[in-house]
Parts: sequence; structure tokens; C-alpha cells
Amino acid sequence: MTMDSAPARHTGQSGTGPAGGTTAVRRAGTAIHPPRRPKADQARPAVRPQRARRGDGNLPLLTVDALAAVLTTAALPGPALGGALAAPLAVLVTALHAQAGLYRPRLAPSALRELPALAGRAAVLWCGAAAVLAAVRPGQALEWQALLGAMCLQTVLACAGRGLVNQLRRRAALRRPCSALVVGRGEGASAVAAALHGRREYGLRPVGIADTGSAPDAESGPLPLLSTHEDVRRAVIQNSVRHAVFTRPPEADERTASLVRLFHDHGCRLWLADPAGTAKITGMRVAEPADQLWGYAVQPLLPRPARPLERYAKRVIDSSLAAVALLAAAPVMGACALAVRLSDGPGVIFRQERVGLYGRPFTLLKFRTLSADAHESATRWTVAGDRRMSPIGSFLRKSSLDELPQLWNVVRGDMSLVGPRPERPFFVAKFSTLHPGYEARHRMPVGITGLAQINGLRGDTSIEDRARFDNHYIDTWSLWQDLWILARTAASFFRFRLGGS
Repeated sequence: MTMDSAPARHTGQSGTGPAGGTTAVRRAGTAIHPPRRPKADQARPAVRPQRARRGDGNLPLLTVDALAAVLTTAALPGPALGGALAAPLAVLVTALHAQAGLYRPRLAPSALRELPALAGRAAVLWCGAAAVLAAVRPGQALEWQALLGAMCLQTVLACAGRGLVNQLRRRAALRRPCSALVVGRGEGASAVAAALHGRREYGLRPVGIADTGSAPDAESGPLPLLSTHEDVRRAVIQNSVRHAVFTRPPEADERTASLVRLFHDHGCRLWLADPAGTAKITGMRVAEPADQLWGYAVQPLLPRPARPLERYAKRVIDSSLAAVALLAAAPVMGACALAVRLSDGPGVIFRQERVGLYGRPFTLLKFRTLSADAHESATRWTVAGDRRMSPIGSFLRKSSLDELPQLWNVVRGDMSLVGPRPERPFFVAKFSTLHPGYEARHRMPVGITGLAQINGLRGDTSIEDRARFDNHYIDTWSLWQDLWILARTAASFFRFRLGGS
């Protein structure tokens, strides 16, 4: 397997290290991540994100969509479907709506604006159900009149149910608006704050404007101006802030980007408003179904990946494959352990603290290849070429066999088979201050292999390049990509290559 058997060089190639003059090109867009904080002396475990508002979940919409499918099935004439397909259709309709983005958070939801999407998914659902029914029970096939009626009834019930949910949410927002911070500078931030203050139906009550690049005595109108990172943190805690509205992409400015991690740690929901009308100037379209804040285009900033079902499937695949691999590799691991014991004495397994998902530390397992004290193993960058290493230790490192015990980390849930390689807390804190985006790698479970490793970024290679590959993997993550990386890893282990990178 192409596993990372040595740490990467932080004084990287092509000027990517601390001495280089270039910086990573950061990817701006709606898929954001918690970036590095301004200063870090040590790795700080992150807090698992919490829901922004208890009454703002998807359960009511899921319920009305599923209920619409069940009622439509019950309304069909004759015993054609009965109750047998009610539950499967309810599950399928919610899956189709999720694929269309109909469960994404919105400030100004409208059931009528969603009507075309609802009608299209109802048509797909019932045409598929009719085709299955005709194949399984030809004598009970739906006639075209019944099929058309089911599509229309499903659309009407779903639209009416969603309209009722939206109306109830607007009333709740008027009674109990959530505290929010506007993040930006100049007239754009003030305009967005004024819109939120004057239009309470959006459910957000602005309590301040965060502009960490401004002077402490700058004017911000009736709202307090938060000019430092600590001011923003204090305001979030004291006002129980649950929403942050950015007036420009967070990654467009390093000072603004540093606030994303803070909001992420406190469970805030993030939005991107467009007070400057950038979409109108550039001709770019806003994704449908569109959302707006008193005429300003607005969209949620969602961390990636945000697909719980696929994340659960990833965990099941990881644990299953790792358990099978442990059984298959047991003889090899036994031989490695015996070789280490005979060559280097007691202490076959080497344990080291690494940083995992959301910055939480865990104990990584490896076969011992070098005797070193705790401080040296935690702060020394690389031991490659160390004369104290025995021939057995050198062989294990070069062949990556020393990392086979990490399969147990995968079974335990500390790691994944595919993901960013974990690093020691000392170097995580250091690299987070030197390389933009490095800390964002921890929004995904760390792995034994990854996209950076199959592209040759293992061992003594650039940290900045590896962080860029890791973040690209997270932003474009899918189960198929994981399987593809595992196939490339296995192929490279046997000295084969399956196409280009």
C-alpha cells in the first residue's frame, strides 16, 4: 500500500515552504471549511458542530413530504398499490427532494418557488412506481388518468404542506429571532445589517458587525463594531449567536477567513449575502431554488462533506474492509512483530499522539522502527536515515509495513482507510500558522492513504501541496472517489499504475 511512511517536508519544493514566497490559491465558493486560526501555540481540539436552531431542522419538511406520498398512495382508486408501496415511496420522495436541494436551509423559503422542482420529482417518482407495478403486477398497472392524478395530488399536497411549515417557521421567527453577526466591512455590511434589523421575518437579529481589519474606533452605526478576534468570540458567547452572515466569500480575506473556525466551533450557521451585486456584474446565476435577503442574493455556506448517509456508508466500508485486512495480514503482522522483537528488543508497538477529526487527538499505532524518547518522537520532523535505525526498522519503513497496525485504528474509528494523513499536535499547530488551509484538513476523518499520497506526495514532500490535495479531496469527496483511491493505492503497492492522476 502507498502509505505515508515519513513526514512531509515543511520547507517544501518550489517555494512552498516557509522560505518560499508563494501561497496556496484558496478556493472560494459555497463549500467552505474552517480555515486556520491567526495564531496557534498548540493544537486545539475542535468542538463538534451543533445545529444552529432547534426548530430549524429538516424533520417538519421530511414529514410533510413523506406524508404527501403516503396520502397520494392511499387516494389511488382500487387495490393497485394499497399500503405495500407507501413506505418505499415516502423514502424515495425524500431522497429525490434531498438530491434537488429542497432541504437546504433558507432565509426566505417559498413553497411556490419550489413548485417546479416538486412537480418534476413527483413525475419521476410516480412514473417509476407505475413502471415497477406494470412489471411486477401487469394486471394492476396504473392507467394514465390515475398516474396523472397521482402526480398532481403529490405535488399539491407537498406544496401545501411545505407552505404550512414555512408559515409556522416565519411566525416563530417573529416571536423569537436568533442573534446574528454580520461579517464584512463598509457600506455592504451596514446595508445587510439594516435589512436584518428592519425585516424581522427573516428570523435574525443583528447584534454586531465583525470587521477584524478595521480600526477599533471606526464607526459602524447603531451596532457595535467588533475589530478583534477576541471581541467576536466574546460577542458570540455573550449573545448566544447562532448565525453569521458574510458579505463576501470568507476565503477572499485571510482575517475574515480566520473567523470561520470560531463560528464553526460554536455551532453557528453561516450565510453568504451579496450586497455588491457581484452576480449581476459577472453574469453568474444563483443556484436554484434561489434565496434572498431583502433583495440581496443569499446562500448557505455548507461544510463539506455534508452527506450523513454517505458518511455512515463510508464508516461501514472502512470498518468492514479494515477488519478483513487485519485477518488477512495477521501472519505478516506476526512476522513483523517477531522481527522487531528479535532485532530491537521489547516494545514492538510504537504509540504516538496524532490529530484526527475536528482536531481531536488519538493514539496512532505503528511497529517500532527506532528507539526515541517521547519529546524527540513528538517534535522531531523525520527520522529517515537515522543511524540508530536497525536494518529491520529500515525495511519496515521503506515497505510501509510498519503502518499495518493502523488498521486497528480504522476498526476503532480513530481513522479511515482514505483521508488526510494525521500529524502530530506540535506540527499541526506549526503548519496551521504557516500554510493557509492546513487546519481545514481536520473536517474529514484522517486516513491511511489519500489523494495526496497516490499523487506522490508522501515522505519528504511539500506540506502546502499536500494540504491543497487533501482539501480538494474533501471538497469533492464521494464514496466512488474513496474506492478509486484504494484501487490506486493497491496498484502502486504492487508497482502498477491504473491511469493518470
